Amino acid sequence: MTPSGPPRTPLRRALFRAPILLYRVGLGRLLGRRLVLVTHIGRVSGRPRQVVLEVVGREPETGGLLVASGYGARSQWLRNITREPRIRFQVGHRVHEGWAVPLSPEESGRRLAEYARARPRTAAALMRAIGHEVDGTAAGYERLGADREHGVPIVALRPR
Repeated sequence: MTPSGPPRTPLRRALFRAPILLYRVGLGRLLGRRLVLVTHIGRVSGRPRQVVLEVVGREPETGGLLVASGYGARSQWLRNITREPRIRFQVGHRVHEGWAVPLSPEESGRRLAEYARARPRTAAALMRAIGHEVDGTAAGYERLGADREHGVPIVALRPR
Protein backbone atom coordinates (compact mmCIF):
# COMPACT_ATOMS: atom_id res chain seq x y z
CA MET A 1 0.00 0.00 0.00
CA THR A 2 1.37 3.42 -0.92
CA PRO A 3 1.03 6.22 1.61
CA SER A 4 -1.80 8.56 0.77
CA GLY A 5 -1.11 12.19 0.04
CA PRO A 6 -2.26 15.28 1.87
CA PRO A 7 -6.00 15.98 1.80
CA ARG A 8 -7.16 17.24 -1.60
CA THR A 9 -10.93 17.62 -1.24
CA PRO A 10 -12.28 20.86 0.25
CA LEU A 11 -14.00 19.04 3.12
CA ARG A 12 -10.91 17.03 4.12
CA ARG A 13 -8.74 20.15 3.88
CA ALA A 14 -11.16 22.05 6.13
CA LEU A 15 -11.12 19.24 8.69
CA PHE A 16 -7.32 19.12 8.71
CA ARG A 17 -7.12 22.92 9.10
CA ALA A 18 -9.76 23.20 11.87
CA PRO A 19 -7.21 22.90 14.72
CA ILE A 20 -5.25 25.84 13.26
CA LEU A 21 -8.38 27.97 13.53
CA LEU A 22 -8.83 26.94 17.17
CA TYR A 23 -5.28 28.09 17.92
CA ARG A 24 -5.82 31.37 16.05
CA VAL A 25 -8.91 32.28 18.08
CA GLY A 26 -7.12 31.50 21.35
CA LEU A 27 -8.69 28.10 22.02
CA GLY A 28 -5.55 26.01 21.59
CA ARG A 29 -5.78 24.76 25.17
CA LEU A 30 -8.90 22.80 24.16
CA LEU A 31 -6.60 20.55 22.11
CA GLY A 32 -4.56 19.64 25.18
CA ARG A 33 -0.89 18.69 25.14
CA ARG A 34 -1.18 16.11 22.37
CA LEU A 35 -1.31 18.62 19.52
CA VAL A 36 1.16 21.40 18.70
CA LEU A 37 0.84 24.37 16.33
CA VAL A 38 4.07 24.83 14.40
CA THR A 39 4.77 28.08 12.55
CA HIS A 40 7.56 27.70 10.01
CA ILE A 41 8.84 29.67 7.00
CA GLY A 42 7.82 28.61 3.48
CA ARG A 43 10.87 27.70 1.43
CA VAL A 44 9.52 29.30 -1.76
CA SER A 45 7.38 32.18 -0.50
CA GLY A 46 9.42 33.07 2.59
CA ARG A 47 6.12 33.64 4.40
CA PRO A 48 5.02 32.07 7.70
CA ARG A 49 3.09 28.81 7.32
CA GLN A 50 1.27 26.84 10.01
CA VAL A 51 0.54 23.18 10.65
CA VAL A 52 -0.90 21.31 13.63
CA LEU A 53 0.85 18.03 14.43
CA GLU A 54 0.40 15.31 17.01
CA VAL A 55 3.02 15.11 19.74
CA VAL A 56 4.47 11.59 19.64
CA GLY A 57 6.95 12.08 22.46
CA ARG A 58 8.90 14.47 24.63
CA GLU A 59 12.56 15.21 25.28
CA PRO A 60 12.74 15.95 29.02
CA GLU A 61 16.43 16.90 28.83
CA THR A 62 15.81 19.72 26.30
CA GLY A 63 12.15 20.53 26.99
CA GLY A 64 11.46 19.60 23.36
CA LEU A 65 8.58 17.85 21.68
CA LEU A 66 8.71 15.07 19.10
CA VAL A 67 6.38 15.17 16.09
CA ALA A 68 6.03 12.81 13.14
CA SER A 69 5.88 13.56 9.44
CA GLY A 70 3.12 11.22 8.34
CA TYR A 71 3.65 11.98 4.66
CA GLY A 72 7.41 11.49 4.93
CA ALA A 73 9.76 13.49 2.76
CA ARG A 74 6.81 14.81 0.70
CA SER A 75 5.47 16.79 3.65
CA GLN A 76 5.61 20.51 2.90
CA TRP A 77 6.31 21.47 6.51
CA LEU A 78 9.18 18.96 6.70
CA ARG A 79 10.69 20.31 3.50
CA ASN A 80 10.32 23.86 4.85
CA ILE A 81 11.98 23.18 8.20
CA THR A 82 14.80 21.34 6.46
CA ARG A 83 15.63 24.55 4.65
CA GLU A 84 14.85 26.96 7.54
CA PRO A 85 14.88 25.22 10.95
CA ARG A 86 13.87 28.29 12.99
CA ILE A 87 10.28 27.81 14.17
CA ARG A 88 7.68 28.95 16.67
CA PHE A 89 5.55 26.29 18.31
CA GLN A 90 2.57 26.45 20.61
CA VAL A 91 1.09 23.84 22.92
CA GLY A 92 -2.11 25.01 24.61
CA HIS A 93 -1.51 28.69 25.33
CA ARG A 94 2.30 28.47 25.72
CA VAL A 95 4.36 29.74 22.78
CA HIS A 96 8.03 28.86 22.28
CA GLU A 97 10.66 30.04 19.81
CA GLY A 98 13.04 27.31 18.79
CA TRP A 99 14.54 24.94 16.27
CA ALA A 100 13.23 21.94 14.38
CA VAL A 101 15.78 19.14 14.29
CA PRO A 102 15.07 15.99 12.23
CA LEU A 103 16.22 12.91 14.13
CA SER A 104 18.48 10.29 12.60
CA PRO A 105 16.69 7.39 10.89
CA GLU A 106 17.61 5.00 13.73
CA GLU A 107 16.40 7.42 16.41
CA SER A 108 13.20 8.11 14.42
CA GLY A 109 12.48 4.40 14.27
CA ARG A 110 13.11 3.95 17.98
CA ARG A 111 10.88 6.90 18.91
CA LEU A 112 8.04 5.80 16.61
CA ALA A 113 8.16 2.32 18.18
CA GLU A 114 8.01 3.91 21.67
CA TYR A 115 4.96 5.94 20.62
CA ALA A 116 3.26 2.82 19.22
CA ARG A 117 4.00 0.94 22.44
CA ALA A 118 2.50 3.77 24.55
CA ARG A 119 -0.55 4.35 22.30
CA PRO A 120 -1.06 1.23 20.18
CA ARG A 121 -4.59 1.93 18.93
CA THR A 122 -3.89 5.58 18.12
CA ALA A 123 -0.66 4.70 16.31
CA ALA A 124 -2.35 1.95 14.27
CA ALA A 125 -5.28 4.22 13.36
CA LEU A 126 -2.98 7.08 12.32
CA MET A 127 -0.83 4.80 10.18
CA ARG A 128 -3.93 3.39 8.45
CA ALA A 129 -5.34 6.91 7.91
CA ILE A 130 -2.21 8.07 6.10
CA GLY A 131 -1.88 4.84 4.13
CA HIS A 132 0.92 2.96 5.88
CA GLU A 133 0.73 -0.77 6.55
CA VAL A 134 2.34 -1.78 9.82
CA ASP A 135 2.25 -5.27 11.29
CA GLY A 136 1.89 -3.86 14.82
CA THR A 137 5.29 -5.02 16.06
CA ALA A 138 7.97 -2.73 17.46
CA ALA A 139 10.28 -3.80 14.61
CA GLY A 140 7.61 -2.81 12.05
CA TYR A 141 7.29 0.67 13.56
CA GLU A 142 11.08 0.99 13.76
CA ARG A 143 11.40 0.19 10.03
CA LEU A 144 8.67 2.70 9.22
CA GLY A 145 10.29 5.44 11.31
CA ALA A 146 13.73 4.79 9.81
CA ASP A 147 12.55 4.96 6.18
CA ARG A 148 13.28 8.57 5.15
CA GLU A 149 11.63 8.43 1.74
CA HIS A 150 8.38 6.53 2.34
CA GLY A 151 8.27 6.23 6.13
CA VAL A 152 7.40 8.46 9.05
CA PRO A 153 10.44 10.52 10.12
CA ILE A 154 10.43 12.12 13.57
CA VAL A 155 11.38 15.76 14.19
CA ALA A 156 12.35 17.30 17.55
CA LEU A 157 10.96 20.78 18.26
CA ARG A 158 13.45 22.27 20.71
CA PRO A 159 12.93 25.60 22.47
CA ARG A 160 15.75 28.14 22.55
